[in-house]
Amino acid sequence: MTPAELIIINFEEIRRRSLKLWAAITPDIYSWKPDEDAMTFIEMVRHVLDSEHFYHALATNRGDVSNYVSPWEGRPYTTLQDEIDFAKPYREKFLEDIRSFTPEDLNTMIVRSDRDQKRLLGDYLLRFAYHESVHTGQFLSYFRLLGNDRPLIWD
Repeated sequence: MTPAELIIINFEEIRRRSLKLWAAITPDIYSWKPDEDAMTFIEMVRHVLDSEHFYHALATNRGDVSNYVSPWEGRPYTTLQDEIDFAKPYREKFLEDIRSFTPEDLNTMIVRSDRDQKRLLGDYLLRFAYHESVHTGQFLSYFRLLGNDRPLIWD
């Protein structure tokens, strides 16, 4: 198994669990948030999906995101399924690009000058996946705060 294949497995497993979790978000709680400064359920789903697109741009452009424009910009919120469907072609392209990375590519230094960061592409990719995992924990805490059953994602 190549390093890129391992990274893909990680991305796919994290998303599989996210989709199980997101399926439990009903329209009546889309706009719920635990406090005024937090994201709502639907905003956090979009944030995860939009961030992945941003991370893809970061990887593709080797750190230069100065001209990045989100395809979600100005897009109204409708349903979670709409969010997932809209993101699907972007995710497919991202995973396709990851599959094409050689071990040498994964050892390429990415310089993100807007954040004064320098990391290897492989390191960044693992951090990108971790971002979604962090939000999975937030979703679970939202369900707990609402007193709702939490989906079993630890199968």
